[in-house]
Amino acid sequence: MKNKLLRRYLFKLPSWLGLFTGIFLILLGLSGSVLVFRTELDKLFNQDLLHISHSETTVPDQVLQRCYDNITGRYPNLDGIAWVNPDARPGEAYDFRIYFNDARLLTYDLALITFNPYTGAILREGPSSEFAPSFIEWLFQFHFSFQLGMPGAALTAIFGITMLFSLLTGAIVYRKMLWKVVTFRARINRKNWRTISSDLHRIVGVWSLILNAIIFFTGFWMNLFAFKPKTWQNELVATKRNTHISISPDLMYSNALSAMPDLEPTYVYLPTQPQRKFEVRGYTKGQLKLWGSGNSVQLDQQTGEILQVSRITEQPLGERIEATFFPLHVGNFGGLPVKILYVIIGLTPGLLAVTGFLLWWRRMNK
Repeated sequence: MKNKLLRRYLFKLPSWLGLFTGIFLILLGLSGSVLVFRTELDKLFNQDLLHISHSETTVPDQVLQRCYDNITGRYPNLDGIAWVNPDARPGEAYDFRIYFNDARLLTYDLALITFNPYTGAILREGPSSEFAPSFIEWLFQFHFSFQLGMPGAALTAIFGITMLFSLLTGAIVYRKMLWKVVTFRARINRKNWRTISSDLHRIVGVWSLILNAIIFFTGFWMNLFAFKPKTWQNELVATKRNTHISISPDLMYSNALSAMPDLEPTYVYLPTQPQRKFEVRGYTKGQLKLWGSGNSVQLDQQTGEILQVSRITEQPLGERIEATFFPLHVGNFGGLPVKILYVIIGLTPGLLAVTGFLLWWRRMNK
């Protein structure tokens, strides 16, 4: 009797959780599926803007210095600047992410500015809370914060762990079904829409269970910063005026690559506050992309001294495992086939929410 009651409550639990979080999961799933091809779509939608006609064979000297001076001149109080596409090819624009602080909790303080590296002209500019710089950039911020600032970032983490719990309880309920599905012995009963939705819910749920669990857990983990009181406190304190770097960022970038010759940069951080360090991060040649871009070189922004050269292979096991969370979340570790799989899996939370609601509705009618 107790086992039957337990199973009944377990059946209700994923249904109610799915009903409650369904609309948010649909939004997270759809936005996540689009963001799998984030870079490719941004280039596609803004092809005329971001593809630059030029006669020069190389980018002019001191291009990072000019971009840095331009940004800090336009924004006198910044938390930092990041060059997010140092792998840009000739003829492609340079994208910089701006970290600022408007001292409000309900806005997540990111902006995007894009330069023509040959002329220094600004091609697009604006906060990530608006469509102006790029819809893809707006969608990126929406995906991890619902455009609700720090509370939104905490909310997405809560929904992530809620969905993970729903998946686990669903796996307990349908544990007998698991083996049938993975051995291809499960069939869809086409008698009516109720049987179709019920069987489809089970089959899709089983196949997407493991990958969805990974995606939701890694998303939750990466947003843990939103549960730290200090993070919330810092959001309410206006950023101090910029402290400009003393050494040319172009020189420090070149020295960083010399310190780690096999580094393939994916991110360059240019500090605007005295406590921060100039940093170049990326993959190493031949590295498995699943380990993430956790290799880095840090330099002192005032002296140019190399402070640290860090390789992911030399880090403790826990840090190496954590480094896989971002690639596992976004699916950028296995080429086109993995990206397509992630697009499909990203749509399943919405499908599971809909079919779960139909199952719940059927039981309520009964």
